[in-house]
Amino acid sequence: MQSGRTLRLILGDQLNASHSWFTNVQDNCLYLIAELPQETGYVRHHVQKVCAFFAAMEQFARALQQAGHQVLYLTLDETADYPTLPDLLSALIEKHAIHLFEFQRPDEYRLLEQLRDFSAHLSVPVREWDSEHFLVPFEELPSEFKPDTAHRMEAFYRRLRKRSGILMDGKQPIGGQWNYDENNRNTLRDEDIEQIPSPVTFDNDVSAILDRLQRHKVDTFGTPATRLGWPTSRKQARALLEDFCHRLLPRFGQFQDAMTAQSPHGWSLYHSRLSFALNAKILSPRQVIDRAIQAWEADPTRISLPQIEGFVRQILGWREFVRGIYWANMPNYACLNSLGADAPLPRYFWSGDTRMNCMKHCLGQSLDVAYAHHIQRLMVIGNFCLLVGANPDKVDQWYLGVYVDALEWVELPNTRGMSQFGDGGLLASKPYAASGQYINRMSDYCTDCHYRIDRRTGERACPFNSLYWAFLDRHRERFIHNPRMRMIYSGWDKRAASERDAILEQADRYIANIEQL
Repeated sequence: MQSGRTLRLILGDQLNASHSWFTNVQDNCLYLIAELPQETGYVRHHVQKVCAFFAAMEQFARALQQAGHQVLYLTLDETADYPTLPDLLSALIEKHAIHLFEFQRPDEYRLLEQLRDFSAHLSVPVREWDSEHFLVPFEELPSEFKPDTAHRMEAFYRRLRKRSGILMDGKQPIGGQWNYDENNRNTLRDEDIEQIPSPVTFDNDVSAILDRLQRHKVDTFGTPATRLGWPTSRKQARALLEDFCHRLLPRFGQFQDAMTAQSPHGWSLYHSRLSFALNAKILSPRQVIDRAIQAWEADPTRISLPQIEGFVRQILGWREFVRGIYWANMPNYACLNSLGADAPLPRYFWSGDTRMNCMKHCLGQSLDVAYAHHIQRLMVIGNFCLLVGANPDKVDQWYLGVYVDALEWVELPNTRGMSQFGDGGLLASKPYAASGQYINRMSDYCTDCHYRIDRRTGERACPFNSLYWAFLDRHRERFIHNPRMRMIYSGWDKRAASERDAILEQADRYIANIEQL
């Protein structure tokens, strides 16, 4: 074996073909991409999520090899005897006479700590590289985000707009307005539902990966699929981006908060579904933003400013923002539980078998395709978890496992922070709690539900209604002085004491019988 070799580790979410590592082919450089037992077991994953990452890793390894790079791709068959990443790296460094070990900085705290600890005890030199993916450099995060300090996305988003020049006219936002969110809260009418386009999906054969998962007894959940619809290569990811810009972007913002069970394409609507490709770094955020803006500039009469601004805000604003919250507050962030929530998740989180139609639909969709859009995640499933006081550790584990695009840096702030208010307001100024009326307004889920959306108490009363008021009553001292919630409490206090008691008793019954909802 050639002496003086460099080993470069590529993790499953570092599939960035534009990284400076790959500018030149180096004969003495060996790239390692491996299916790791520790990554299949640190949380229980949806089977389609594991397949998507493994398939994308294989595709990336082949692309590097075709470009002339030396790549060692190891499947679970080759790594099964190495329970941890350091175990595998130690063996390979010795086997291949490695003189220099290099890795891109992981975006998950546990992996960064693991690799830095491993490197500190290694007998060969180590170099840590940036992933060259995000719009805000890692070393600039401390100047943007202070630990244990509340931050708000809107201010951060405006700073990035000014710094990057994205959707700017000099020092002012194009159109004279920073945020068009109020334009992007439409519900779907019958004629809108009929026009929902069929989503572009792909036909990736993952049967061999499924066989490996079964052979190595990897514990997964969700619906398996031998043909995977998610993009696992740059070619497929670019095709999905092009389809979004051409067919979906013109109505993206208009219906980005809407939900429907009346269309076979309701799971995708006008969402880009690029989050897996972005989070695996198959696509870069700047590439996606630039292409979407290019489409808007080419046809501004078909793609309005609110549509493109709403999309850019999700990537330039929210995606970069949650990453900053994550790194400013880890590892303590993963332990925060400001509301003292400790209830277990009901069994239907793994089956979808519930009489609450909104939960049945959103859970079932998540289990079937490893995906749900942000309102389904936040205002249906997350809202339910918040109202019943679910343990945020269990909520985090479920969200991290079930969604194909879930990595801890993006999942944890969204779940423990925004959805469950476990961080006490570091990310959001108020809890995202809502009664069934919000779900009824933004969806058609309530139409065919076993429960009655117009009832707070009594037989078949919508559980979200009483649970919502019980949540507010339970945490009154914490939230009554919140300026955004005072009117809600004022309305609650104006109700007759007997009505309030009946609502709270209804919520108690539902909590006591949560498995039967």
